[in-house]
Amino acid sequence: MPFSFSGTPQQSGVVIGKTVPGAQIDASGIATQADSDGRFVMGFDRDAPSQALIAISLGDTVARFGLEVAPRAYPVTSVSGLPSATIDPPAEALARIEADAALKRQAFDSNNPIARGFEEPFRWPLDEVRITSPWGATRMLNGRSQRPHFGIDLGAPRGTPIYAPASGFVVLAEPDMHFEGGMVAIDHGQGLITTYLHQSALAVEVGQRVTPGTLIGYVGSKGRATGPHLCWRMRWRGRNLDPSLRVQSA
Repeated sequence: MPFSFSGTPQQSGVVIGKTVPGAQIDASGIATQADSDGRFVMGFDRDAPSQALIAISLGDTVARFGLEVAPRAYPVTSVSGLPSATIDPPAEALARIEADAALKRQAFDSNNPIARGFEEPFRWPLDEVRITSPWGATRMLNGRSQRPHFGIDLGAPRGTPIYAPASGFVVLAEPDMHFEGGMVAIDHGQGLITTYLHQSALAVEVGQRVTPGTLIGYVGSKGRATGPHLCWRMRWRGRNLDPSLRVQSA
């Protein structure tokens, strides 16, 4: 069974595999399937072990491969002055938060069969890139320890245009979520989803097809934010990935 890949296997990274069209893939416990060209996505979460086991099957034929996954170091960051309701949500906000969570789950489960953006070189979603908080950092928010930050924060003035980094279909477009503010999610195919948080206004709607450079919205500071910036995130079948690595490996 043939198997090759492009990209660097590393924690929080993504690689694009190539095998027999339609083959079933088990990527360290995550099930996926090669498309009609034999391509598939494989992501490694923030704290992935050093060895990834890949099983590729077609009919009764099974081939197994091992990949060495490079480690990454993550800093500790501290953010103060966040709205208290985004750290300790009041009871009246809980129903809204649960409704937001249901919308996000639906978006993250998207698997558009014709999207091929995962194969493309990604561009940055802003024309000028200024990283204000790195991906994966262990965070102190208003003096309290929180889960790692699964986004990369890009500082920019309010109203700065945000662009799609690769082709795909919009699967979520919500103007004012409790934690995320204005949020857009794009399905790039093979379960690879990117999201864009804290927007002041949106420029796309659910179901819209986008290409690299399509305007999707504008930088803002809605939700859990102290000032205008874009939080850019990526997920693959429940695993949180660093989208900037997709740009750097292009």
